Amino acid sequence: MTDDIEDFDVGSEWHVAAPYDFLRRLRRDRPVFHSEHLGAYVLSRHADVRAAYGDPRRFSSKGSLTISRSLTRETKEKLGEHGSFLSSFVANVDPPDHTRLRRSVSKAFTPRAVAAMEQAFRRLNEDLLDRLEPRGRADFVSEIGHEPSIKLTARFIGVPEADETFVQTHVKDWFQLFLSPQPPDRQLELADSFLTYLDYVDRLVAARAKDPQDDFTSLMTSLIGGELSHREVVELISTILLGGNDTVPNQLGNSVLRLLREDAWPVPPELVPNAVEECMRIDGASLGSFRHALTDVPLHGETIPAGSLVLLSTDSAAHDESVFPDPERFLIDRPNAAEHMVFGYGIHFCVGAALGRLQLRTALDVLGRRLPRLRLVAGEPIAYRRSLVGRGLASLAVEW
Repeated sequence: MTDDIEDFDVGSEWHVAAPYDFLRRLRRDRPVFHSEHLGAYVLSRHADVRAAYGDPRRFSSKGSLTISRSLTRETKEKLGEHGSFLSSFVANVDPPDHTRLRRSVSKAFTPRAVAAMEQAFRRLNEDLLDRLEPRGRADFVSEIGHEPSIKLTARFIGVPEADETFVQTHVKDWFQLFLSPQPPDRQLELADSFLTYLDYVDRLVAARAKDPQDDFTSLMTSLIGGELSHREVVELISTILLGGNDTVPNQLGNSVLRLLREDAWPVPPELVPNAVEECMRIDGASLGSFRHALTDVPLHGETIPAGSLVLLSTDSAAHDESVFPDPERFLIDRPNAAEHMVFGYGIHFCVGAALGRLQLRTALDVLGRRLPRLRLVAGEPIAYRRSLVGRGLASLAVEW
């Protein structure tokens, strides 16, 4: 065992942009690593991460998404009862609550329902490129990657088109508040934004209760008082909006950057599905999930004490040499690329994974056909947002 391994540091550029030398040393020398910076134990090997995902009796999801320990007392007081936001979200609870919540949400994500969204998403991408293509240049992150996903998610949830920008802004704020360390003054600003957003979602649920539409909010609202509580519905809607407004677009940006750097653009249509998996493996938008140890967990000569916070590093697992030979090499036809755990694993496998994959495949198909000469703008810096659990580009200058 070595004692000179540096700690996680989410305030540094390398933490999100290039953590792989660090993670490789963890896998080799410290597979159970206590991070003072995170206040958590870290599991970095693929087998250990997968086993922890599949063992809710020892690794509890309850409260795992609520990173409120980083909030100041003043911020917690401002948030009040909402400081435990996400406490009843499906990825943040254990069975039997998890079983009940997942069963309810799955009603909206049937294979037929997901497939029906493909044409709508394709059209949104085509319409966007009809406007942008003549310009010959854009910021991929702000002008190409986000809009179609935001609009599709808004339609799915039932957010009026006029409110899309409002939702996008506030979703980013609550992500920063709960899932990314912020200085005290900024926390208070984000808390105000979050409370405004929560009030909006609450009013949307109330409106659908009175006047149901053909959307996710109406379907979930119809289950209030039976399968779901009002708070559970608000948190479900809020978190799905996060996926569509942030996580999926971030993964698309990461994927396009990787493909351009690897001189693999445009992707031949028959390779798009596997290219999506390899891009998620090597540049995942999700870096991992937190759990709480319910018992003492002996592992690799160490003991994770009961009550400890544990980070399951899916980012490291996706680069584990024992599963993915030559893991830092991008192989567009890697046969086991889909063994990454960007969408989680076991009972907590993301219920929206099929929709996320569909969006990524469709976007790469349309963009590759419409912008075959897409390339990075020479000399423009590439920077990632800083986060505990997510990888996304702040901007990406491209031309064609």
